[in-house]
Amino acid sequence: MKIFIEIPTWLGDAIMTTPAIESIIKKYPKCEITLFGSFVSTMALKEIKNVRNVIIDDSKKEGNRYKNLYYMAKNAGSFDLSFSFRRTFTSKFMKFFLISKKKFSYKRYTKDEIHQAIRYNDFINKSLNTSFETDDLKLYQKPFTYEKKTLGMNPGATYGSAKRWYPEEFAKIAIKLSNEFDIVIFGGPGETEIAGDIVKILDSNNIKNYINLAAKTTIPELIKRVAGLDLFITNDSGPMHIAAAYKVKTITIFGPTKFTETNQWHNPNGQIITKNLDCAPCMKRVCPLKHHNCMKEIKAADVLKMLGYNE
Repeated sequence: MKIFIEIPTWLGDAIMTTPAIESIIKKYPKCEITLFGSFVSTMALKEIKNVRNVIIDDSKKEGNRYKNLYYMAKNAGSFDLSFSFRRTFTSKFMKFFLISKKKFSYKRYTKDEIHQAIRYNDFINKSLNTSFETDDLKLYQKPFTYEKKTLGMNPGATYGSAKRWYPEEFAKIAIKLSNEFDIVIFGGPGETEIAGDIVKILDSNNIKNYINLAAKTTIPELIKRVAGLDLFITNDSGPMHIAAAYKVKTITIFGPTKFTETNQWHNPNGQIITKNLDCAPCMKRVCPLKHHNCMKEIKAADVLKMLGYNE
């Protein structure tokens, strides 16, 4: 059974498809999967046991995107089944030219607020006429082994500034816990500035037991590093879902997004902090009211109290 799977572009969304992909494998244990998607997403999921081929969607890099997608589809091979976890026009365009006996595209089957991992798994159950439970998020990279207890901090969020808590608040937590934990700061290529702001505060307070890995890890390295943490403080982001897959003790700062749909799935060691303001969740990339109170009102003291510390 040869199966083509198009996964979401964003890291967190891609990780939330893993229970659904595991459901496909339960149905077809010997299937051979071709994974198609962004560089970030495919690098995260390529270790899934039945993945035999990875095609990176770089159709936007040069030339005509639709022509590139056409050739990608035609050169991908032939398949018994294909699944797309995306709903974009480009996805539908590519799928039209893909050689597959049966083709399935993601749909939302309810307007109720349910977790995105359940939505993805429902799509597979509906497509295959199965009834698999939505199991844990699943990644296969081996966790990194730190020498000492380690606190990870992820101040960025690719979606936009509205999801980002403040570097001075992250720094307060790091300073308070620096005697008990070594500190690792994470971030993508576009998040080096906010990570640097934390570094400046740590340096000014003579905190030395930290490393700044912002823009310095590959996706597999990021997964391994997050997986090995003892404690993780993060915004709603892709790394948050990595931590969920490995059951890392996590505090997530939620402001403008729906924690009912995108919080850590099946992590008994995960907790969230949110102020539940009337204007939230607005789901905007930038605060439309210009005050950003959904994040501004959350303080380091709130996180420390949740962890059992005084500020």
